[in-house]
Amino acid sequence: MNGLASTGSAVALGVDAYKAGWVAVTIGDRGFETAFAASRLEAIVAQFPDVVAIGVDIPIGLPERGRRRCDLAAAAMLGPRRSSVFLTPPRAALLAPTHAAASAICVQLTGNGLSQQAYALRTKILEVEQVAPGDPRIFEVHPEVSFRAMADRHLLSAKGTWAGMWDRLDLLNRQGIVLPRSLGAADAVSPIDLIDAAAAAWSARRQTGGQAMPVSEPEIDSVGRLVSIWY
Repeated sequence: MNGLASTGSAVALGVDAYKAGWVAVTIGDRGFETAFAASRLEAIVAQFPDVVAIGVDIPIGLPERGRRRCDLAAAAMLGPRRSSVFLTPPRAALLAPTHAAASAICVQLTGNGLSQQAYALRTKILEVEQVAPGDPRIFEVHPEVSFRAMADRHLLSAKGTWAGMWDRLDLLNRQGIVLPRSLGAADAVSPIDLIDAAAAAWSARRQTGGQAMPVSEPEIDSVGRLVSIWY
């Protein structure tokens, strides 16, 4: 586990997937508390047993066919940033042994193929599927949806640009979430992933106060779970 020690009482945890595992930001009544990274999601969740809500930027609840209502609603909400929404593949595609097989299954079940990038995320999606059912605090978020809600406007610059990064940092600052200059070992994580984790924590804090909203009416997946993206 890598990061800074908590300086207060964290109530909300935001988690983002990145190339080496997962990065998390916790916030409490005084705003930012800590940032840390781990190779496994369950290790992050276990580190903070007392947080009230955990927002995770990864699909939770897989379709059997077609597209999830919440993915389409999130894309519509984001306007010029709609390409940041990951259209969740059906379960059968994610379980396929090769990208070619997964793409063929996806065409059959959705009418569209599956990119290499989307197929590469399958391990993270399936990892969350193992952890989330046993922890009712965990729910799905999308950082760009969170930033759109904070701003009450479309964000014109992509998050990977200089202007886009500062726009999002400014939005976090206005919400009392000020990321410090140094995050200890978490400094090695990409700024984009850390900022996304902070946005996920903002949505988790809203969940603790009963303010979080779904982008669409939740639907029930094949295992009986309510599925939506919350902000």
